[in-house]
Amino acid sequence: MLQQKSWTVATRGRSTLEITSELDRFVRQAGTQSGLCHVFLHHTSASLILCENADPSVRYDLERFMARLVPDGDPLFQHTLEGPDDMPAHIRTILTQNSLALPIADGRLDLGTWQGVFVWEHRTNPHRRRLTATILAP
Repeated sequence: MLQQKSWTVATRGRSTLEITSELDRFVRQAGTQSGLCHVFLHHTSASLILCENADPSVRYDLERFMARLVPDGDPLFQHTLEGPDDMPAHIRTILTQNSLALPIADGRLDLGTWQGVFVWEHRTNPHRRRLTATILAP
């Protein structure tokens, strides 16, 4: 069985946006008891992360770490067509990921107690980001 859903989310600029409940709702509506839910983000300047969802300071600290690792406006970068955050956003995406494979068990996402799925926007301005989730089941 294969089921697929695409949708867009609006980001607020550089931040994280949790999409766990949207994914879990899709899995439940599909009626899939076991399998995989693959999620793909159709962009090169935002990413998907599986991260702690109980304490927002974890994501705040991730952002601060990434800002130190890949600072905006670094003179090293030639690719600045869309501003000083352009190339850093691409590097951030490459260092993280734009797809995840999540297990499905007992009709729902089988995540750990404190795990959530987030879109991590790497650009400083808000954007609309397209996602596709695909359920693969026996």
